[in-house]
Amino acid sequence: MRYLPKSEHERVEMLAALGCRSIDELFACIPDSIRLKRPLNIPAALSEPEILDYFRARAGETSGGYMRLLGAGAYNHFRPVVLDALLSRGEFLTAYTPYQGEIAQGTLQAIFEFQTLICQLTGQQVANASMYDGSTALAEAVLMGLRVTRRSRVLVSRALHPEYRQVLATYCQRQKVELTELPCASSGQTDLAVLERALDDGTGVVAVQSPNFFGCLEDVPGVAELAHRHGALLVTAVTEPVSLGLVRAPAEADIVALEAQSFGLPVSYGGPFVGVLATKEKFVRSLPGRLVGQTTDTEGRRGFVLTLATREQHIRREKATSNICTNQALCALAVTIFLTVYGKCGLRALAEHNLAKARYLAQELSKLPGVKLPFSAPCFNEFVVEVPGPAARLHQRLQTEKFIAGVELGRWYPERKNALLLCVTEVVKREELDRFVAAFRQALEA
Repeated sequence: MRYLPKSEHERVEMLAALGCRSIDELFACIPDSIRLKRPLNIPAALSEPEILDYFRARAGETSGGYMRLLGAGAYNHFRPVVLDALLSRGEFLTAYTPYQGEIAQGTLQAIFEFQTLICQLTGQQVANASMYDGSTALAEAVLMGLRVTRRSRVLVSRALHPEYRQVLATYCQRQKVELTELPCASSGQTDLAVLERALDDGTGVVAVQSPNFFGCLEDVPGVAELAHRHGALLVTAVTEPVSLGLVRAPAEADIVALEAQSFGLPVSYGGPFVGVLATKEKFVRSLPGRLVGQTTDTEGRRGFVLTLATREQHIRREKATSNICTNQALCALAVTIFLTVYGKCGLRALAEHNLAKARYLAQELSKLPGVKLPFSAPCFNEFVVEVPGPAARLHQRLQTEKFIAGVELGRWYPERKNALLLCVTEVVKREELDRFVAAFRQALEA
């Protein structure tokens, strides 16, 4: 009776308190014609070990034995066991918004360290105390850029995550914002020539992603130079932050919108994740969400406080920068622990591991008849392959062999119906990649 602690004696007491002598009398108001006359058709109760065995078996039916090459904004990385050991501590797990600084120093310091690490990763000067996820962080970053520039036109790369673009369109549909999509060049990057022609004095924000949705690294300095020449701000989205262990930080961007799920958060059916906004210090007054700062108390001791909280609960609604009501603090703590455990050298080694495995698979697949790597731009741990014939059919064939071959680009890019987006992280073994290449070859020949 661990989870339903109601003994027969307690049931009798509850019925007596209701003035009833039996369960039948309690439910006498329900017409007899619609009352169930038999026991519910459900299995008998199980003990705790039996319940655990049951769910392990169900998990094995859906994921056991499958090799997954999925990415596209959600990445399967190894999670050190120390993460859950620390996250499950009561002082972290039950902590709420740290309004009262005198009793929330631990939570405030954890958020402060998180902000510091994010600034080091992104090459920016200030980061907020996290957002809901990467897609809403991007939308908030664009709106922030429009507040700063006092303009209403946004140029968005078509190589930016399709679902991020959908969220952005939803945010902007009542804001009198003009969204214009920029095509991709043959390299897989945003077409800078088209960007230069599209920029005008009404453009407030240019938004790109790097590595972009096709896995290609964008020319962030080049995009920034063009945007700044016309007085626009550059918003750079990062969905795979492990890349920042190896790739140069997007320091030229004015605002970085980042999804930090890769740093210690499981994919977990799509959430909860943790979004981040990082920017230049001169834009801090337009930064949505919260900002934790360091100070000293009356005795000169180091302390932490909520320095900035420009949302509806704190200031007048018309002055609020957003209506964000949480800061994903527990998820942000997971990110902080992950980055602290790995450190600079560890993160670089992790990034190199991802890059090496992705490059190996890309090279092996490109040797197969009819398989092409359509983009020439450098990639990180994701890349696109084109196959002869519809990718959906090949994807289905491989799934019957327990290989989830990434995602079909035709879902979002009709002109790419013969292309697959594949992702390789450190959790995929070399021998699994070789098995996948062999299965890929057989599926092509079938």
